[in-house]
Amino acid sequence: MDSSEHLKRWRLVLGRESAGSLDQSLSGDTARLDEVLEALYDEDAGDRRGGLGSSAPKISRWLGDIRRFFPASVVRLMQKDAMERLNLKQMLMEPELLAQAAPDVHLAATLISLNSVIPEKTRATARQVVQRIVDDLLKRLAQPLRQAVTGALSRGMRNNRPKLREIDWPRTIRANLHHYQPDLRTVIPEKLVGFGRRTASLRDVILCIDQSGSMAPSVVYSSIFGAVLASLPSLSTHMVVFDTAVVDLTADLHDPVDLLFGAQLGGGTDIHKALTYCEGLVRRPPDTVMILVSDLYEGGNAGQMLKTAARLTASGVQMIALLALSDEGRPSFDARHAAALAAMDVPVFACTPDKFADLMAAALTKRDLMHWARQQGLRPARAGGHA
Repeated sequence: MDSSEHLKRWRLVLGRESAGSLDQSLSGDTARLDEVLEALYDEDAGDRRGGLGSSAPKISRWLGDIRRFFPASVVRLMQKDAMERLNLKQMLMEPELLAQAAPDVHLAATLISLNSVIPEKTRATARQVVQRIVDDLLKRLAQPLRQAVTGALSRGMRNNRPKLREIDWPRTIRANLHHYQPDLRTVIPEKLVGFGRRTASLRDVILCIDQSGSMAPSVVYSSIFGAVLASLPSLSTHMVVFDTAVVDLTADLHDPVDLLFGAQLGGGTDIHKALTYCEGLVRRPPDTVMILVSDLYEGGNAGQMLKTAARLTASGVQMIALLALSDEGRPSFDARHAAALAAMDVPVFACTPDKFADLMAAALTKRDLMHWARQQGLRPARAGGHA
């Protein structure tokens, strides 16, 4: 280790006050790490609340940052310190205060992140708060998604050889207006249009969700959408979450609150392991949509991750990589892996929750998702370039 690296480490240990004497400027991830440490351990943080105490979005980002930079054992220690120093303890120890907190997706993300250290007397209130947030999101997002998916599948289910009871007469008449016979004053239909024959499952959807780092809001929204998709009989929906381990939460999709508290927001990331597991769930590749929600920072074998993605797309699976599924702007992501996936014709972009319904409709009808993303102003990643 050279002297410059030693000085940077001392700069991180001693904090901003030492910047002048050590003559060390920080940039990139090192500067971000310094901000994370300063928010918690600066000597005045208790008075300033580190800039975190009054803002759920800031807390959830900070919790994501510490999971990005530190191993799980250190994260647990820092969470406990944050409880004492950044006013989180008061919120989590007082059910009445927690019940009055403004319910939003960041608060849900914070409570899920701190699930392991929430005191027993507050646990029931925390669950009630998350339930309120989930109910609000379902009320806002469920119906547009159901309508979009049902409409998309119906368009793909036209029956051109219907039995009498299956004929869609309005569409049949419109399709045959050019066969109108004036002398008979009627339309002679040469083409019959029928309602679709409904089957148990028309498409398979696999949600593969990164629960590491600062992905917590994406986990919340993914759980909501996963629960809605699972309620549609025309879809077979799986939900898999991962950090360095892979957990299949499909059985919990009937209850998004159970699903959220079953997610163990952790430290590292092994996308290759997650994609390999999801590959084992694929039964009908041409009828499968796989959505990977991840910032693509791979802590496992990056080469094998890309090979697995290539196998999936070559088999006919429609794979989509969402860099985030949240209300925030453009996320931090691994541009190299994004470009490599784009080179396989995998659409790579961040998506806000209000656009997810239309995204699913476009995916299920096999539209050009790169073109769709550009129409939505989502700036998809390019092969060999940046998003």
